[in-house]
Amino acid sequence: MFANDTLTTLTDAGALAKFGGKYADEIRATNSENLVDSLTLDDYVYGVPFTTNTWFMYYDKSVFTEEDVKSLDAMLEKGVVSFPFTNSWYLPAFYFGNGCTLFGDGTQEELGANFGGEAGAEVTDYLIDLYNNPNFVVDADGSGMAGLRDGSINAIFTGSWDAASIQEILGDNMGVAALPTYTLNGEQKQMYAYAGSKAIGVNSNTEYPVQAVELAIYLGSAEAQQLHYELRNVIPCNTTLLADPAIAEDPLVAAQNDTFDRTSVLQPFVAAMSNCWTPVENMGKGIRNGTITHDNAAEQTEAMNDAMNSDGIS
Repeated sequence: MFANDTLTTLTDAGALAKFGGKYADEIRATNSENLVDSLTLDDYVYGVPFTTNTWFMYYDKSVFTEEDVKSLDAMLEKGVVSFPFTNSWYLPAFYFGNGCTLFGDGTQEELGANFGGEAGAEVTDYLIDLYNNPNFVVDADGSGMAGLRDGSINAIFTGSWDAASIQEILGDNMGVAALPTYTLNGEQKQMYAYAGSKAIGVNSNTEYPVQAVELAIYLGSAEAQQLHYELRNVIPCNTTLLADPAIAEDPLVAAQNDTFDRTSVLQPFVAAMSNCWTPVENMGKGIRNGTITHDNAAEQTEAMNDAMNSDGIS
């Protein structure tokens, strides 16, 4: 079992077998195109997906309506929203919303990070104002969950791994939704989460390749995913299962898959992606500690983008 953002590491090491023929056909036939793409390199499929991996929004239904949660602006007018502002797995959502890109479609390493320019600076300016909104709180070190518990926070952004805890806190008032839009210079922009997948791979050095592939196909099958869902609350991705009303009507399943299909970008798994985490984290921290302001937003955005395109060796 592996997360798709380790795909290039595994293939560079020659550790993963390719799925071909009827097996590749079955993987493509039972998963969305985006999901298969997350496990494809040079037109070869390297894993059997068993769940999507992304984050979305949980909210208190006694505070926000289903219409409210489509817009971050509407939410900030009615309640308190917490967001992992200094976490670089989350903060890019706003930059992607204004057309910024990483490595083209996520696989074109030579195109680098494009979080700078006017588009990037506009987002940084927006984030400074967002941070200073009295109804916005930075979620760090579990503060969002704690605020949800004591009622001081009404919405947080996280993944399925926190569903049980949030259900225990909010009970029937637990709402789950894909990402909202935000307003930038008078225009609605869609937030986009990083998305990936978790999959079953086959060791390329196995002495029993046919049996290993058959086992992998089973472990990612509808039957196995159904068991993972029932026993461990792992959200299924098999298209047959997602058509089952009993599963499709689960708000958590709907939110995670709606996010993956509609409000996410595939997390790049090129090697240079490793250079992108710290500069984005530093942007969030700089806004939080007041060193990044409207006066230097454009300059600091360019510095972030330069760092994302650097391997740190001068």
